[in-house]
Amino acid sequence: MQPTVTPAEPSPKSTAPVNPNLLDSATTQLNSWTGQRRKVPLKLGSMFSEVFKTHSEAAAEQLFIGGTQTTTPSLATVSDSPVKPWLFARVLLIFALTIAILAGSYFLFDGEKMYISLIFMSALAVPFSLLMMFFEINTFRNISIFKVTKIFMVGGVASVLTTMVLYQLVSIQNLTVLTAILVAFIEETGKLVMIAYYVKRIQARFILNGLLIGAAIGAGFAAFETAGYAQDLGLSVLLVRSISSLGTHTLWGTINGAALVMVKGDRPLAGPMFRDGRFLRFFGLTIVLHALWDMPLPFEWVRIGLLIIVAWVTVLVLINAGLREIRTLRTGA
Repeated sequence: MQPTVTPAEPSPKSTAPVNPNLLDSATTQLNSWTGQRRKVPLKLGSMFSEVFKTHSEAAAEQLFIGGTQTTTPSLATVSDSPVKPWLFARVLLIFALTIAILAGSYFLFDGEKMYISLIFMSALAVPFSLLMMFFEINTFRNISIFKVTKIFMVGGVASVLTTMVLYQLVSIQNLTVLTAILVAFIEETGKLVMIAYYVKRIQARFILNGLLIGAAIGAGFAAFETAGYAQDLGLSVLLVRSISSLGTHTLWGTINGAALVMVKGDRPLAGPMFRDGRFLRFFGLTIVLHALWDMPLPFEWVRIGLLIIVAWVTVLVLINAGLREIRTLRTGA
């Protein structure tokens, strides 16, 4: 009699679930807050692939003329392809050249009158360049550079003023773990007030619009705050704050602006939207990031590096949600 042959059992290796890495788990969780539980591939090389390519001034001007009544594209022509900003790098280069000339005038020729200009241009360079990046990422092209600049200047100063008013309600003497949380809540709330004002004023209804408005408020806050610190502490603080501004107020404002518009959609802005769980998760995240940034904890630069990464991962997930929204709107249309 022939022996009975039983099929071999599949090895545990072939059936064991694949554990996602930490980054995939993070993007999956953050993306679930936007309504889609799926990991988001982060392709920074592709996203910034246009930075080192040659672009004409005409191409730059074409970007800057968007957002007017005659240059805002229809939904059917809005691109949902992965964003590839490049103009912001040219803006940053112009700032770097200007700062180098001002620094040379100040240090080599004792040009004391250049001191204030050097402070303000240095404080402005990174936040405003990041703002230009989010201006490019807003593929709806429905907010003009004039409006963006106005939100950056007026909204940025107003958010600082709002924060100063809120600081009158509390007494903070020394920066501790608890007071860092309080500072984070006050400053993020101060910026949120102005973000909400401009979201309502210009009737923003797309996630990428919220990214841009939040970036404008956050960049203005960052620039004016850094200029104030440099005035008190000297030029040495400019380099530190310029590097750290890659992951602070501009990105935190961007996250809150996108989250607010995400829950608002095309409806009028109303109070219950600020209690929506989707918004509160992102708003709470920015408060945690801000508080951890300010806390007097060890391993400062390691902590700052990790916080910058978390902020950028969150922003990239929201950009993905904004592009997904374009496809959803087209399907609905």
